[in-house]
Amino acid sequence: MIVDKRSIVITGFMGTGKSSIGQLLADELGRPFADMDSLIEMRASKTISEIFAQDGETVFRQIERQVLSDLVAEQGQVIATGGGALVSEENLILAEDSGLVICLDASPEALAERLEGDESRPLLQQGDTLTSIRTLLAARRSAYARIPWHIDTTKRSENEIVAQILSMWRGQPNSYHISSTAGDYAIVIADHITPNLPSLLQAHCGQGAVMIVSDENVWHYYGKAVEGALKTMDRPVHRLILPPGEQHKNLDTLSQLYEGFVAAGLDRSSTVVALGGGVITDMAGFAASTYMRGIGLIQMPTTLLGMVDASVGGKVAVDLPSGKNLVGAFMAPRLVAIDPALASTLDETQVQCGLAEIIKAGIIDDPELFERLEQGDAPLRWMVERALEVKIRIVQQDPQEHGLRAVLNLGHTFGHAFELLSNYTLPHGFAVSMGTATAARTAEIMGLCNSETCQRIENTLQRHNLPVRWPAESIKAVIQAMQSDKKTLKGVMRLVLPHDIGQVDLYSIDDLAVVRQALERSRA
Repeated sequence: MIVDKRSIVITGFMGTGKSSIGQLLADELGRPFADMDSLIEMRASKTISEIFAQDGETVFRQIERQVLSDLVAEQGQVIATGGGALVSEENLILAEDSGLVICLDASPEALAERLEGDESRPLLQQGDTLTSIRTLLAARRSAYARIPWHIDTTKRSENEIVAQILSMWRGQPNSYHISSTAGDYAIVIADHITPNLPSLLQAHCGQGAVMIVSDENVWHYYGKAVEGALKTMDRPVHRLILPPGEQHKNLDTLSQLYEGFVAAGLDRSSTVVALGGGVITDMAGFAASTYMRGIGLIQMPTTLLGMVDASVGGKVAVDLPSGKNLVGAFMAPRLVAIDPALASTLDETQVQCGLAEIIKAGIIDDPELFERLEQGDAPLRWMVERALEVKIRIVQQDPQEHGLRAVLNLGHTFGHAFELLSNYTLPHGFAVSMGTATAARTAEIMGLCNSETCQRIENTLQRHNLPVRWPAESIKAVIQAMQSDKKTLKGVMRLVLPHDIGQVDLYSIDDLAVVRQALERSRA
């Protein structure tokens, strides 16, 4: 009996072992196996070579698309595709909607050895197999790169490959793809993702050295496992371990990162793996974006806050004494690797900080997510995925914050001011919670939302032990700090304010009396 109805789709270049691996995997899982090339030949009553010779590639691709559509509708199978089947983005979407898609890779030399003399491959030019393979691989490289999960089969046995696919599958993986002006990248989410880091890095990053950047607290729990997994690759692996805390997210620490990169000999082919919470993903990301004008970056968030906010969206930054995130850049990582299981070691404060961002996501664009948390708790992974989907939808439309993306800053202008005045001793999630509640009060005063909506927001934050009142600092000092926020434009304060759950907008605030009144109502 198949409990999980998703399919596993094995794709990749010809000669990577899709059919044999797919059959072994199906046998291991007790699932039906479907080889698309065989089914195409049955449907056309001729070989693939004959289809290409007699009808042309266009007809072949039409049959291929129909066979794929029929297969993904069946559910619960292991499917081996032809090498070009998922080059079409439409076909890739079909496959990804059906379940887990894994791309098998191999070196051109290994593929040439496996395919030499095989006359059943119509797209290979006989006589110079290696050159033909390299040419076709180059043409397909960008299409294969859209697939998050890859396994290199060059020097591995079929049993080893099947074991790795099973490890991926049991992590219940899900993936998203972000296209932006800063670059395309994948977000993968899976339980116990660490053993699969080498395959992910191999598929999405350069072939140079790897630098793990983490902090002392995170390294204690996860550092050795991540380092051990990455050291199975044939490339140098280095590490830089920093002191924890927002107070270290500054230009002095950034300078230490640059010096560490130089000492390790990192170059344009190298990759930084940012292992930690929002401070590490922001700071290591900014260092990677500016070192040698940009090197590869993998974001691996270890906090709930990092998973749903800091690591996703392609924004990286450090703080200045005068304000939070004032020095930063837009940079697309090569990959974001999220493992919700890492949240198991978080203390209560860290979990609360993540919940503040998740509740904020619900207020912005997911009423169902908000209502679930309004009523009580929800499964961690479900919350992470829903909050991620809110951010991805918005970032996809406005990657460099020219307009719509600004709504993700709900609560941040107030919150950043509270953080700055605390000398960054106030946890970011607590500041966001206070800022969100104060933004709701501002909207109520301005007549943008009713008192019931404002109260629902406060009650939901408090239900999850989050603060909604800010410390009794000077209102004048808070407003001065807000005016130094990067969202202020030509001296005019801009605030994201809610109309209703799932509906927010950005407003320019000319009358600071409204802000003072909201701060007064929200003061502890």
